[in-house]
Amino acid sequence: DLSLGEIGDITQKGYEKKRSKLIGAYLPQAPGKTGCSLKRTPVTPSSSSRYHRRRSSGSRDERYRSDVHTEAVQAALAKHKERKMAVPMPSKRRSLVVQSSMDAYTPPDFALMCCVVSKKDLRVLARSFRLMPLLKTPLPSCSSHAGLLSHLSLRRRRAVPAGMIENGNSGPRRSGKFQSEHGWWRAQNEAMTWIKTCGLFVCVCSHSTGVPVSSRVSAKIQQLVNTLKRPKRPPLREFFVDDFEELLEVQQPDPNQPKAEGAQMVPMRGEQLGVVTNWPPSLEAALQRWGTISPKAPCLTTMDTNGKPLYVLTYGKLWSRSVKVAYNLLHKLGTKQEPLVRPGDRVALVFPNNDPASFMTAFYGCLLAEVVPVPIEVPLTRKDAGSQQIGFLLGSCGVTVALTSDACHKGLPKSPTGEIPQFKGWPKVMWFVTESKHLSKPPRDWFPHIKEANQDTAYIEYKTCKDGSVLGVTVMRIAMLTHCQAITQSCSYTEAETIVNVLDFKKDVGLWHAVQTSVMNMMHVISIPYALMKVNPLSWIQKVCQYKAKVACVKSRDMHWALVAHRDQRDINLSSLRMLVVADGSNPWSISSCDAFLNVFQTKGLKPEVICPCASSPEALTVAIRRPLEEGTTPPGRGILSMQGLSHGVIRVDSEEKLSVLTLQDVGSVMPGGLMCVVKLEGVPQLCKTDEIGELCVSTVATGTSYYGLAGMTKNTFEVFPVSNNGTPISEFPFTRTGLLGFIGPAGLIFVAGKMDGLMVVGGRRHNADDIVATALAVEPMKFVYRGRIAVFSITVLHDERIVVVAEQRPDSTEEDSFQWMSRVLQAIDGIHQVGVYCLALVPSNTLPKTPLGGIHLSETKQLFLEGALHPCNVLMCPHTCVTNLPKPRQKQPEIGPASVMVGNLVSGKRIAQASGRDLGQIEDNDQFLFLSEVLQWRAQTTPDHVLYTLLNSRGTIASSLTCVQLHKRAEKIAAMLAERGHLQDGDHVALVYPPGIDLIVAFYGCLYAGCVPITVRPPHPQNIATTLPTVKMIVEVSRSVCVMTTQVISKLLRSKEASAAVDVRTWPPVMDTDDLPKKKPPLLYKPSNPDTLAYLDFSVSTTGMLAGVKMSHTATSAFCRSIKLQCELYPSREVAICLDPYCGLGFVLWCLCSVYSGHQSILIPPSELEVNPALWLSAVSQYKVRDTFCSYSVMELCTKGLGLQTDSLKARGLDLSRVRTCVVVAEERPRIALTQSFSKLFKDLGLHPRAVSTSFGCRVNLAICLQGTSGPDPTTVYVDMRALRHDRVRLVERGSPHSLPLMESGKILPGVRIIIANPETKGPMGESHLGEIFICENKKTSGFLIFALQSDHFNSRLSFGDTQTVWARTGYLGFLRRTELTDASGERHDALYVVGALEEAMELRGMRYHPIDIETSVIRTHKSITECAVFTWTNLLVVVVELDGSEQEALDLVPLVTNVVLEEHYLIVGVVVVVDIGVIPINSRGEKQRMHLRDGFLADQLDPIYVAYNM
Repeated sequence: DLSLGEIGDITQKGYEKKRSKLIGAYLPQAPGKTGCSLKRTPVTPSSSSRYHRRRSSGSRDERYRSDVHTEAVQAALAKHKERKMAVPMPSKRRSLVVQSSMDAYTPPDFALMCCVVSKKDLRVLARSFRLMPLLKTPLPSCSSHAGLLSHLSLRRRRAVPAGMIENGNSGPRRSGKFQSEHGWWRAQNEAMTWIKTCGLFVCVCSHSTGVPVSSRVSAKIQQLVNTLKRPKRPPLREFFVDDFEELLEVQQPDPNQPKAEGAQMVPMRGEQLGVVTNWPPSLEAALQRWGTISPKAPCLTTMDTNGKPLYVLTYGKLWSRSVKVAYNLLHKLGTKQEPLVRPGDRVALVFPNNDPASFMTAFYGCLLAEVVPVPIEVPLTRKDAGSQQIGFLLGSCGVTVALTSDACHKGLPKSPTGEIPQFKGWPKVMWFVTESKHLSKPPRDWFPHIKEANQDTAYIEYKTCKDGSVLGVTVMRIAMLTHCQAITQSCSYTEAETIVNVLDFKKDVGLWHAVQTSVMNMMHVISIPYALMKVNPLSWIQKVCQYKAKVACVKSRDMHWALVAHRDQRDINLSSLRMLVVADGSNPWSISSCDAFLNVFQTKGLKPEVICPCASSPEALTVAIRRPLEEGTTPPGRGILSMQGLSHGVIRVDSEEKLSVLTLQDVGSVMPGGLMCVVKLEGVPQLCKTDEIGELCVSTVATGTSYYGLAGMTKNTFEVFPVSNNGTPISEFPFTRTGLLGFIGPAGLIFVAGKMDGLMVVGGRRHNADDIVATALAVEPMKFVYRGRIAVFSITVLHDERIVVVAEQRPDSTEEDSFQWMSRVLQAIDGIHQVGVYCLALVPSNTLPKTPLGGIHLSETKQLFLEGALHPCNVLMCPHTCVTNLPKPRQKQPEIGPASVMVGNLVSGKRIAQASGRDLGQIEDNDQFLFLSEVLQWRAQTTPDHVLYTLLNSRGTIASSLTCVQLHKRAEKIAAMLAERGHLQDGDHVALVYPPGIDLIVAFYGCLYAGCVPITVRPPHPQNIATTLPTVKMIVEVSRSVCVMTTQVISKLLRSKEASAAVDVRTWPPVMDTDDLPKKKPPLLYKPSNPDTLAYLDFSVSTTGMLAGVKMSHTATSAFCRSIKLQCELYPSREVAICLDPYCGLGFVLWCLCSVYSGHQSILIPPSELEVNPALWLSAVSQYKVRDTFCSYSVMELCTKGLGLQTDSLKARGLDLSRVRTCVVVAEERPRIALTQSFSKLFKDLGLHPRAVSTSFGCRVNLAICLQGTSGPDPTTVYVDMRALRHDRVRLVERGSPHSLPLMESGKILPGVRIIIANPETKGPMGESHLGEIFICENKKTSGFLIFALQSDHFNSRLSFGDTQTVWARTGYLGFLRRTELTDASGERHDALYVVGALEEAMELRGMRYHPIDIETSVIRTHKSITECAVFTWTNLLVVVVELDGSEQEALDLVPLVTNVVLEEHYLIVGVVVVVDIGVIPINSRGEKQRMHLRDGFLADQLDPIYVAYNM
């Protein structure tokens, strides 16, 4: 395998080098081409590692091994070979890949085909796709082999072989005929899927969908698109339901599905429980008898980790020690008056798995003291998996004392003071060590009170549920005794028999056989600890030989481990065994372990009739056990059932589809003294039919009686009264549910087909988790999954269960192996179970949470998966194939045309949605001037020393300021310079490239004085010239600027070496730096004559990357300034703080124009300074006692994030925001409520009034439409149904209702502005509270708008009916108007405008309109590590890009979470999830995401993503 060092190079060259190294072995060498870079030996592991792999291969969990099944899976996969599934490999950043990987793998049997494809090969290939009929058409000629091979250096940048036209069709195009043969192209596209995977674009690949050939990512997406073009499931029926509810598709039952047809089953009774005369009246009585009659008889032999006998506990010792424990429990804890433990109290038993002797002593000590033991696992750490739930059980049982052994007590985690800390979720317990040396001897006259078994609780066994919660099953003394008697009778146990136990002795079969029944019958137990099994898996077999044991209790995996470790031991003889109890024999997949074990060990004396599978559950104890047969009798038959039938709950013997069958072995017959029936899973516990699968229920004394402290659940489980067809109960006694699914077969034999806990109902069909585990394991039996550790569970997404498979992969498996395995598992599960897997995740070996005996802790794994804390190393999501219940796609209905009834201002019964701001009113003294240059000259004469501008630096001190006369004089000098040095004519365009500051303002008015038209341009970023300079160059060229004015520093930058790499610096117009101005003033200032001539040009780049320029006439500029002055009540005595970029839109107007027009002082704060000092803006607002301030969302976000924890220190420094009357966010988007609200809440302590914060709205065609003024009513918020919005409707809902979306009004409509809402397609006016495009009509004076780069009708649209005379400008934004209860200054009811989003940003998916921000908000909420998100569509696929703030290991956790949340909340399937570093999503200075730039970067493979996941 390649080492990490070799992978380190992730450049283009490194990529090719590694790629060729990996697939070099498969590529044929062209003769004479010795210089080809592919001459590499195949990468094979050394022979020793190959041997090692074979040796360790057996470590797979053999519970699930089945040769039959493996064959079935291989057959299913072979079937799939014909219709290969394309699994696009995700792109993963190299630092995440420790082993070598290929960027796209080729299945080995296709590897050679991918290199040179001739016509003949294509036919062969097509035949394997069953596409022969389609390929009768002549193939386009291929370029020669040599030509093709010369391109096999696999450069991604030029993956097109010679002689190929870039659009993908080779050779000369055939006119007409070729294009018409869609069938051929489609077929060949399918045939090419695998060839493309290899990364070699063979000459017949068609790229008609416009995929850039060069990009690796886009090739994979193309492949994914092709996969999706062939849906596996029938497409959804498409029809439109015209109501707001998007109805989820309900799975219709298949009329052909199998149904149960048998008669009603008859309850099955076990044999009579024959009471033998010398059976003891209780277990304590048995212990007393053996302890006194045969004290030397061995009771228990324990082993050390070398397999040597460590300790032999005799019945005498067990009796005396138990008595000692009982005495100390009752008399030595607490005081005489207040004992800590009384009879009937619960105590915890905490003993490790290697110390059965101490456990037995403590267990019987509790029974003798009539105290109730609750055996639990040893908590290894404070946060042990599941210990919290155990703590809950202990708390609910009222446990205050925990019994433990000396060694275990020493091993518990301790605090520095030596105390045992309280475990997470545990009650406070007192630890009590049970070793004899720590206990006081009972007085001679003290004896425990031994009674007959009664209805008191004997012990509580814990049970972990599917969801991870822990319940305590209470077992009465009489039940415990009866159960031991039933086991003794079934297993024919006799006194002094030897039994080898490998099982956990604290619960279940291990406890019942090796602790309870063994004592009742004075048997000798040889206990094999788990630690010894790990070291020597054969140990239990060796002990059976050594002690000539008659019985052994094991699980399937112990048999499997023995098989793996078995190497022809000569000295093994198993002929003494009369019974091998298989504790998990009810697991459908244990049969293969039993068969394999018998095959190997039959030669060693193992008799076939010895193997006795049993079925058990914590509630019903032993449900059934196969009796040891007499020698020579034929073993019972097996059930070979159709998996398809089972999924519908029906028993069908061996369907003709040999692939999908389940072979079951019986678990014997009903226990002595029991009655068993099978009831339906849902609803009333009605008896099943004979050919129906149901839940097994038993009625006997020997079961648990309740879940401790949970009366409701107890009733549903332990007090079930099954009824027959006519509704009559079948028995007066209650039954207990076993939690096992199965049926009663011929001859009264019981078959178990699965567990209730492992049941997953997907699309109305039932699947068993164990079955799916087995199928996954059978795919590559031993090569890939580490020790067979696979977890299967279901999660609920979009009202149905979805299957998730999580597997641990072996440390030596490569990326390529894992994707090979994953794609085959998907095919196998689909082929055998006919169910789709929603998510397949691979984690590194040994990382899944474990149960105490090393199994996978399922509920904990599921919890980690849902929380995004599983950290997988590979993930494959398949929502496209699984999710079939999406709502129907919407089909647009034809709009109502002009024929609809329109009376006055009503449209079909609703008021027309139109509103306007107030009139611009009478003219004041400075309004007599039509031109800003005249206003400035007037101010310079009347109030020369009035300060207009103050610029602050990052320390908050004044960097520079301008009075009226200073501005006037400096502007004159600039005008002189333009005339002298630039020789400019009036009307020439001048680009002003300045940083935010005073120079920009001076240069602007200088241009007006010289009669030139200024264009403000953001200067290039010195650290990022390559991407920022081309935009500057473009604006300069598009605006036809004849010269560029700037500072000396920027002037050098424009001509620097870095700049010449980005643009052609020789084509710049003359660049003048204005740092040293001429002394003399111009002879004459330019006097504009016509107010409709151009004042300036306003250029900006929209979020979709469009460059738009608006021409502003002098009239429009003055009217604009006037409406802002009226709305915000700006006068010379006012001070306004502005923290905005001064290059376009309202930001430029506020920064440069308004102060001159209204005379107020502007305190200018460049937003870039906030990166150095986040408190700068708010400090300035406080220091200058500002009442009105303007900022952008990015500034607000910077303050919220940067100052969130500093509000107290700011308050201490005297920061006070109580004077702020309006704080307006200048934006061109839907108001970001979450941000404005958190900003208001955060700074409320500093005196900021929440009502002060509001937003404005402007767009390209009108730089400001709404602006929250000073006197209008407060901005209102409404909640709308997000699902209705997708259908372009507005439906108001209550706050907090599901799918609700808050929308805040975007400020008040400015004076002189009229608004109407119209349908964007038909341009018909809309009714109130209807969603449509916002059209605006300006006051007549402001019609001086023209535009580059936008559609022609943006500025002169007319409505299609109604008022068809008025000329409107289209904003390109969707929104709606709603009349509120509030009144405005004129006393009229106030009309609120709500902006929903830009039309060009909106995405059309499934016939509905989605706004990216809604999906992004959902995604950001899913995981704490997602800091930012952006979505866009690409060929009908939804691509979600998330920024990860955390370790790269967390990247893959996000893929399922993102997919889930978008499905749940938006009913969309995510096609691609891209995880990138912080700061990759481009955001402009206004704080808006540049999604189109991101999309281009993604398609050009420039994002350097951490991980790209392609959902299938």
